[in-house]
Amino acid sequence: MYAVMVWGLMVVLPIVSIGAEWLQTPGADILVLIGKWFVFWAVGVRLLTAGLKQMLQPAFTAKGIFHIEDPKAFTLVVELGISNLAIGVLGVLSLYFTGWTLPAAVYGLIFYGIAALRHLRTPNRTATETLATWSDLWAAVVLVVFVAGVVVGR
Repeated sequence: MYAVMVWGLMVVLPIVSIGAEWLQTPGADILVLIGKWFVFWAVGVRLLTAGLKQMLQPAFTAKGIFHIEDPKAFTLVVELGISNLAIGVLGVLSLYFTGWTLPAAVYGLIFYGIAALRHLRTPNRTATETLATWSDLWAAVVLVVFVAGVVVGR
């Protein structure tokens, strides 16, 4: 279930949303659509749901991603969950407040980019860690294309 949710929110739904809007709006700026829908799905919905999971079930992240068995670490995972929830809400609301798209994309780029680099340095990754690694890397690449396109276009 975790893998379906991650790939759905990080790949399938953003691409389907971009394609649907692009088909409905001939001549739409593809860069704007990439930013709009990847920020909504990959930064917004994905981090919002991750934040809720981390707040409600911190053991999943502590044990499954970080290999920390000590329940004392759950407090830190809950704090991470609060942060993910907050940025997730920003990403979701960027669909309605379009001026929030670029700041949310920059946050997502930094978050996913550094997380991916840290995951890549982990030897003997589990399947969950490998999924996190590649989905984080994918999000970082898409977001760097969007952010760079906006910055260069200004």
